[in-house]
Amino acid sequence: MEIDLGKLPFDLDFHPSNNLVAAGLITGQLMLYRFAAESQPQRLLEVSAHTESCRALRFISEGRAIVTGSPDCSILATDIETGSEIVRLENSHGAAVNRIINLTESTIASGDDNGCIKVWDTRQRSCCNTFNAHEEYISDMTFASDSMKLLGTSGDGTLSVCNLRSNKVQTRSEFSEDELLSVVIMKNGRKVICGTQTGTLLLYSWGFFKDCSDRFVDLSPNSVDALLKLDEDRVIAGSENGIISLIGILPNRIIQPIAEHSEYPVERLAFSHDRKFLGSISHDQTLKLWDMEDLLQGSVQNNSAVADSDSDEMEVDDGMQKPSKGTKTKMASKGQNFSNSENFFADL
Repeated sequence: MEIDLGKLPFDLDFHPSNNLVAAGLITGQLMLYRFAAESQPQRLLEVSAHTESCRALRFISEGRAIVTGSPDCSILATDIETGSEIVRLENSHGAAVNRIINLTESTIASGDDNGCIKVWDTRQRSCCNTFNAHEEYISDMTFASDSMKLLGTSGDGTLSVCNLRSNKVQTRSEFSEDELLSVVIMKNGRKVICGTQTGTLLLYSWGFFKDCSDRFVDLSPNSVDALLKLDEDRVIAGSENGIISLIGILPNRIIQPIAEHSEYPVERLAFSHDRKFLGSISHDQTLKLWDMEDLLQGSVQNNSAVADSDSDEMEVDDGMQKPSKGTKTKMASKGQNFSNSENFFADL
């Protein structure tokens, strides 16, 4: 399925329990669609969320609201039933908000263009952690819930580990030659994988973050803008050339390209709540929904032939299949402003 957004999208997210998908656009608009197999997606909302682009978004409060972030430095919470503004924090960050992720049922994290990461408690209605973790923009974040560690990647070429219990930046990696663009935790928490501007995947061992333990270069020279964990051994990578690939980790190999979004960079990837669909966005102004069963049909045999290993040896599948192309189908508010972060989410 394909949704023509009409403008360049920056982020997407799926509802945690229903077949709903949201996208944030360069125009500052928030778009919400309902989708189902074998039918046309239906647009439910079109909200003028920000005066500048809508760079980041996530469903919160069990899917009752969507938070969005923007270069206008605000974070907005929008009711998905009515499209009305619940609450807006005008000065959430001192620079453009570039990324938002969910941490727990009641917390989210946001990262800005100056390298600052903040954690927000939606029940206590406050900013509970602030980390000046990087010198450049925050490109991606991921959360290790068992250890309460928040990992961030940045355009400054480093990986940070922020400890939510001590409210300190616990460690940062050595500077890489590359901008780090994406990050996932794999191998039951033992490995951290980072995508880079040159297409190299950097593998870090948990607890040893100063320098990477392995490099996988077979996606080069196309930047890896998006990583999405499929399971503990496989990750889905979205690249600058529009190809979406299934990658095996330890042993490191391209299992196969599974889709081709367009000739433009894949900006974001996400799973639907039941993991039946993979969502992708790109510079072609479309949001594509891929049937996961179809995408992975050819990968099972390839993957079963390779046993799990912690070897540093890198492999590439010789029998790569041609990626599938998607088939075309088709998805303003007022409120109160708060200058104090303590009042944020007060009405959620």
